[in-house]
Amino acid sequence: MRLNRTLLSVALVVVALVIQVSVLARLHLPGAVPDLVLLTVLALALVYGHVGGALVGFGAGLLSDLAPPADHAAGRYALVLCVVGYLAGLARPENGRLKSATGPMAVVAVAAIGSTLLYAGVGALVGDTAARHVGLTSLLVSATVYDLLLAPFVVPGLMALARRADNDPLAETGSGVKAADVSAGWLSSGTGLRIGGQRGGLKARAAKARVARAGRIKGVKRL
Repeated sequence: MRLNRTLLSVALVVVALVIQVSVLARLHLPGAVPDLVLLTVLALALVYGHVGGALVGFGAGLLSDLAPPADHAAGRYALVLCVVGYLAGLARPENGRLKSATGPMAVVAVAAIGSTLLYAGVGALVGDTAARHVGLTSLLVSATVYDLLLAPFVVPGLMALARRADNDPLAETGSGVKAADVSAGWLSSGTGLRIGGQRGGLKARAAKARVARAGRIKGVKRL
């Protein structure tokens, strides 16, 4: 990962972890806790791809394992988020454009369910049976609902920020085609606006205005 990607990822993950531990974890909601760190990893994976998603996921998970009040073995959540980040990065479109919010919301739902199951599975292997006492079904439902409710306020903004801070957003695919912002489809899906089309229309109108102005100037000079 490039330096700007690394610095931005570290900053976003640290902020997400602080908010999750100091605010979200103290809401005492029934079932699971809204996973802001997971949503941050998903947003960056949808921009950086599977390799960047795996690296961000591993770092975010390891930081979550070491940050208090963590009560599980170090590396457990790092493994979970590494796998989730890698798989989420595979869902990144090749042209960098998402036409609607359906795809990202599906990724969030699958990631919420998959991370909960994988975390419980790894816990069962190391002898942690806390998920059984809480109720795995309750954790799955609550985690999915909370993450889906929080995702529209977090994921598109982080995706736009990651793309804005990245000079070459499609470097991992090896493509020289410059694509529109990955989050444009999500942000405009409920409004019916086409951001890319608007930009193209503005450029075309500006070019026509320049041509017309140049024609008028030439006409004046001839007179």
